[in-house]
Amino acid sequence: MTVLTRWDPFREFTTLQDRMNRLFRDSFSEGREEALTTSTFAPAVDVYEDEHNVTLKIEVPGIDEKDIDVRLENNTLTVHGERKFEKEEKEENYRRVERQYGSFTRSFTLPNTVDTEGVTASYDKGMLKIKLAKKAEAKPKQIKVSVGSEKTLEAKGAKSAA
Repeated sequence: MTVLTRWDPFREFTTLQDRMNRLFRDSFSEGREEALTTSTFAPAVDVYEDEHNVTLKIEVPGIDEKDIDVRLENNTLTVHGERKFEKEEKEENYRRVERQYGSFTRSFTLPNTVDTEGVTASYDKGMLKIKLAKKAEAKPKQIKVSVGSEKTLEAKGAKSAA
């Protein structure tokens, strides 16, 4: 059985570029702790929609709710926060640090169907959940289809035209 795979000629270059960037960043950073706290990152976001709301779920574990700022301006939702490096650690001989520290900003352009007055945000167990209510006119409407009424309207229209 033959398997087709998509060939990307630049995949190897992207991997090489990432490795070179990491090498230069690690080699030329003055202090390891400073390098950890000055980086920026983008937390993962899930966006989903139902008939009443557009909802964003943003992963921000290890960030206090007081360090999260949610703003809505000119139909743009902006979430800004900061994960601070814990200095209480007695051990400074880290072997590997994978968690990212520093500040982040995520911005989302909202569709015209969102009611900017109906926005709520909640934070629980490292998950920021932002609910954006839809405008009433944007919610789907079900139209009942009746049988035989079109013929009645045509017949009435024909009599008045005659």
